[in-house]
Amino acid sequence: RYLGSGCTMTDLHLYFHLGISALSKIVKQVTQEIWRTTKSVCLAQPDAKKWKCIAEDFYSAANYPNCVGAMDGRHVRVIQPTHTGSMYYNYKHYFSVVLLAMCNSNYLFTFVDIGAYGKESDSTVFKNSALYDAIKNNTLKLPTAKPISEYFNTHLPYVIVADEAFALSGHAMHPYPKKSSTTRKKVYNYCHSRARRFIESSFGLLSNKWRIFHRPMNVGLSLAEDIIKACCILHNFVRRRESYKFEETLHVTGFEGLNVDNESRGTATAINVRDNFADYFDSTEGALEWQYHVI
Repeated sequence: RYLGSGCTMTDLHLYFHLGISALSKIVKQVTQEIWRTTKSVCLAQPDAKKWKCIAEDFYSAANYPNCVGAMDGRHVRVIQPTHTGSMYYNYKHYFSVVLLAMCNSNYLFTFVDIGAYGKESDSTVFKNSALYDAIKNNTLKLPTAKPISEYFNTHLPYVIVADEAFALSGHAMHPYPKKSSTTRKKVYNYCHSRARRFIESSFGLLSNKWRIFHRPMNVGLSLAEDIIKACCILHNFVRRRESYKFEETLHVTGFEGLNVDNESRGTATAINVRDNFADYFDSTEGALEWQYHVI
């Protein structure tokens, strides 16, 4: 009731006739237990075989080869944590913690990282996350690079698509700058956007199902993080058991995107990877029938 309706502890106090401190303990125990007992089932880390299946599904849904996920971050409103100064005060002028998430083409989260300071950008959050460490240390178990088609035989790594707030890297692609004027770059950005829309819709489904995100969380920081974790687990649990409705994604209520920093150009290797994807999307083999009419 608390997570789904977005009611306050005071509302629960009046309804159940329990003290607010007792209710807070109950919510904390339940959310922690949800995370502890179901994370290995509802948010298990894929192995190489599963990543390949996710990439095949992404290709079927968005025509983006070798893509294992769409990633983005969102601010979750909280009251000012004690003794933290402005660490959680974000560029939108309110206090927040950051939810960094990656999803597959079925709108299921495959990774979440919760608790980064609200003042940080997407790129900083990503570099300080367990996901970044897993990619860097090769513990994410991503498959090895392979050609993206039978005729386009350049070996390209499996990648995650993100927006321009994330630094370009060998396994994280972001679009070309919006001022790019070439057709090839515009085509890539269009194809990139088609793949990245899945994380936008996943956040929409999350916030519309769990209305606790529609208002600032008037609880301590530790409990707020437990609530976010539980909601992400329950999102996956429910998504596997009910049909997808597009209307639920039209408004992402309660979330704000993260700010863009100025250190997102990327390495020469990463730029070369993106250029190869751009070449594929602008080729006869990789082009969508309608893409040149919509860019």
